[in-house]
Amino acid sequence: MSPWHVYIARCADLPAGRHGGSLYTGVTTDVPRRIAEHNAGIGAAYTRSRRPVALAWSEPAASRSAALKREARIKRMSREAKLALVVSSPHHSSRTRMAKGNHAQQRNKKKPKKNKKK
Repeated sequence: MSPWHVYIARCADLPAGRHGGSLYTGVTTDVPRRIAEHNAGIGAAYTRSRRPVALAWSEPAASRSAALKREARIKRMSREAKLALVVSSPHHSSRTRMAKGNHAQQRNKKKPKKNKKK
């Protein structure tokens, strides 16, 4: 089995909605490590200003070449086609969809002020 994987990460840059968050497609040999790199700001330049990112979909590839070819095909897909791929995944769950609780909006929410008693 090849260590290469193609993945789609959902970014936290679009407003909440049915499918909030832009989608980033990449290849890696270690999906959890790569998602952690994106969230630490040392991943791709595209995801640096769109954190946090969450893994939405991944699939193994037979080789690095096969992974890069699959990535190129996915990048040419429409957003709707990519979302259909994510939803059809057997690993798809509400945890991978930021639309349920858009992290960017949660991060930007103001905390309620506490009443100070004197």
